[in-house]
Amino acid sequence: MSKLKNNRTDLAKTLRSYSMIFVLIAIVILSQILTGGLTLNPRNITNIILQQSYIVILILGMLPVILTGNVDLSVGSSVAFAGAVAAVLQVNLGWGTLPTLVVALAIGAAIGAWNGLWIAIFDIPAFIVTLSSQLVFRGLTQVVLDGASIGPFDETFRAIAGSFITDILGENAAGVMPIITMGLAVVACVVYALVQIIGRRQKIAHGVPVKAAWGMVARIVIISAVILVLSYMLCLDKGYPTVLVILLVFSLIYSFICNRTVFGRSLYAVGGNRKAAALSGIKDRMSMFMAYTNMGFVAAIAALVYAARMNVATPKAGTGFELDAIAACYVGGASVSGGAGTIGGALIGCLVIGILNNGMSLLGISPDWQQTVKGIVILGSVAFDIIPKMRKK
Repeated sequence: MSKLKNNRTDLAKTLRSYSMIFVLIAIVILSQILTGGLTLNPRNITNIILQQSYIVILILGMLPVILTGNVDLSVGSSVAFAGAVAAVLQVNLGWGTLPTLVVALAIGAAIGAWNGLWIAIFDIPAFIVTLSSQLVFRGLTQVVLDGASIGPFDETFRAIAGSFITDILGENAAGVMPIITMGLAVVACVVYALVQIIGRRQKIAHGVPVKAAWGMVARIVIISAVILVLSYMLCLDKGYPTVLVILLVFSLIYSFICNRTVFGRSLYAVGGNRKAAALSGIKDRMSMFMAYTNMGFVAAIAALVYAARMNVATPKAGTGFELDAIAACYVGGASVSGGAGTIGGALIGCLVIGILNNGMSLLGISPDWQQTVKGIVILGSVAFDIIPKMRKK
């Protein structure tokens, strides 16, 4: 009887941990039905990837910040400012793509370090510091652009967000595009399965409690199926967008950093209990400083991708991006109080919001109602995190 009860408890915990995946699947199915099959149209899938690319990038910086129990409200303004500087350097001054990228990334990291300095060293609340930076860099964007839009960028710069793997491989690659796309998909599935298996074995070897093996198998099967189906659908269009490959590589890198490095684990410790983390020898101030510096750096990457896709830098660029990134992290299971959340969960949260927006746009629903629905989803996801904890108390 006790074993049966434990199995039921494990099943309930496993299902709860995968709840957002089930929600995502339900939203995709519902959107597919309501839009008459347009949601999973190959061209629309490509559009969703391109539309959400810069939000996905921002998640990679926002989640580490949220893990510490804070947020960054200056992200949208950082995106606008870094994009504005890139436009002035390349369009007005004639700089090449590489030096433009380097300077824009350095500026983004400097903005993040500025925020991190006041938050980590001087203990000024993150809300105040990042709100201040939001206003400062939005104003500086107006100054740099002189209130006007600047563009277009050169072809090399635009390729960051507008090219496909077949474009990079040359004219003859179009004929073997399905083989290339599906081959990469199979490799991704194998790598994902190996990472999951090796990670489980390492936990067992170190005496760390693990969930039932069937949960890992189910996760591998579901994720692999999604990768293969998505890749097949992209084969019917132009194959993998270059930016998707960039996103996958960065996501793997940041997932490794958060889960497998001392710095990543320190973020969870600081968010869980900062005083206890400091007493245990963790450099909590340095961890927070690095989290915000990374956020600025990542915001600059998003700025470059966004500018490349729009082919112009505008004073209003990045408006609301910080809210989308924060919402995606919370919807994906990150804790409001810090100390909990994963890159994978945040990516699922981003897909939930992205497909919701895309589906409502296809149905002709006004942006006002889209914002309303998005707000309800965010509130529901946060309540899903907090209410069970309140009941335990």
